[in-house]
Amino acid sequence: MTAQAAPRRGRPGYDRAEVLRIAVELFNQQGYDATSVADLAQRLGLSKSALYHHFDSKEQLLSLALDDALNGLEAALESALAQEGTVADTLTGLIRGAILVLTEQQPQVTLLLRLRGNSPVEIAALERRRNFDHRVIDLVRQAQAEGVLRSDIGAGIATRLVFGMVNSIAEWYRPAGSVAAEELSGDVIAIALEGLQPR
Repeated sequence: MTAQAAPRRGRPGYDRAEVLRIAVELFNQQGYDATSVADLAQRLGLSKSALYHHFDSKEQLLSLALDDALNGLEAALESALAQEGTVADTLTGLIRGAILVLTEQQPQVTLLLRLRGNSPVEIAALERRRNFDHRVIDLVRQAQAEGVLRSDIGAGIATRLVFGMVNSIAEWYRPAGSVAAEELSGDVIAIALEGLQPR
């Protein structure tokens, strides 16, 4: 019986997860387009060939990071839709779930929010994001039809306003700060959903 192979590691001891984490950090600092493989190799203290030992390309790093963010958001939506309760409960669960994803995967979500659509990977991610948004808009429209949310504001506008608030968290939230994710989600829900209640 042969021993299981250890995970591949770069010379300074980086594993794939650590290389990806540092790549996302650099993409967010410099912009994805402005970051070269040489920049990343220099930050890691690796040669380019050692970096390619872990990943095939810069695009693969971007794709994996965006998948982390989008998989989390899509899972939050599916979980909210699967729970028993009213459409208001579903919306509450979705907002809580989205904020949890954002606070746990802040660098990846930040990268997603800054996409410009300059590559096939980015275009595919933006399409997934649009599909997510459309499903949320449908949920808000359902809540309006049931009288849970005010209907004098378009469902698309209401969704963009609420998720604009959620997405802004990526710019200022600090995991080591004084506000816990659960407390933060309660505050957002209070402001967003209470403000959209019928008069």
